[in-house]
Amino acid sequence: MNPAEEFIKAKLDERLSNGTYRKLKPESALIDFCSNDYLGFARSPVLKKWIEEEVIANKHALNGSTGSRLLSGNSAYTESLEQDIADFHQAEVGLIYNSGYDANLGLFSALPQRGDTIITDELIHASIIDGARLSHANRYTFRHNDLQSLEEKLKHASGNCYVVIESVYSMDGDTPPIKEILELTDKYKASLIVDEAHAVGLYGKGLINQMGLESNIFARIVTFGKALGCHGAIILGSNLLREYLINFSRSFIYTTASSFHQIASIKMAYKLLPKSEGEIQKLQSNIHLFKQQIKTGPGYHLLPSDSIIQCLVVGSNENAKQMAQQLQNAGLDVRPILSPTVPKGTERLRICLHSFNTTNELILLADTINNLIND
Repeated sequence: MNPAEEFIKAKLDERLSNGTYRKLKPESALIDFCSNDYLGFARSPVLKKWIEEEVIANKHALNGSTGSRLLSGNSAYTESLEQDIADFHQAEVGLIYNSGYDANLGLFSALPQRGDTIITDELIHASIIDGARLSHANRYTFRHNDLQSLEEKLKHASGNCYVVIESVYSMDGDTPPIKEILELTDKYKASLIVDEAHAVGLYGKGLINQMGLESNIFARIVTFGKALGCHGAIILGSNLLREYLINFSRSFIYTTASSFHQIASIKMAYKLLPKSEGEIQKLQSNIHLFKQQIKTGPGYHLLPSDSIIQCLVVGSNENAKQMAQQLQNAGLDVRPILSPTVPKGTERLRICLHSFNTTNELILLADTINNLIND
């Protein structure tokens, strides 16, 4: 075994010994309480049919994009879709990226410069953290949804300051006090950037649109791989920001563009979303039913959330893994979230609710958890 292999084995052995070893799992026939397919778009026969029809209608489209968008991979179809999506979300323009990770990496590595400041909520998504690390800016975090903590960081900001939040947090499912945060960013002349990955669909166009704050946000990141059931992301903002990213965002510049099929899938998902009010209402109803049915006990608590993401904190990696396995044995696909992904002591079951989950499935889930807690 060479030194590199010895290093790899030692790191994997460390993960095995502390119970944080990760493994891939294939799809299963379990009842889905773990995917981000909140409105069922990923499994929608209507969306699948529309995508097939769109591909057939554009018979001259290539299988692949053939290159980056700055070389051979751009198209009028993609640029038209970008503007349509921007109009849908009441933004000036947008720029599509191959994934949400690429979008956050490209935005935060390119925009803040040496001497600037990035202030993020402590529970911000890993892709934003990775993008910020690649910048030369000063980086601070503030306590989750804590306005006083944010203001303390704003007082020490230098250069151009960017405050970054999610409208629905991916590991807790809660929402920040966006209007109050905006008041602080206005006070300190900072720019607010909002990741809307888990809000679009649950809140229709997103929480920023629902609150009527479109014109107050410097940039929004909308991803297509969750409620929209396909893949990719778009950064929404000003035309000036779009032109800057085309020139300086490395994850946009130096990658092969999305295929026509991917872009067509996004276009059809946006065609379906305005027709999905019934699914959105059913999703809200399912969230209410689950919260009504679940009963917590000593050492177990449900994090405050009115969103599709409901988290039962169970206090240790071992508890989380054991309970998840018991739920899976009962036919329910619930996954554990372990430290260090979440802070030690906050290990949890992360339960994702969907419009297609039936009343019986939700009651089975709640009853199974209640029995496990009270055994």
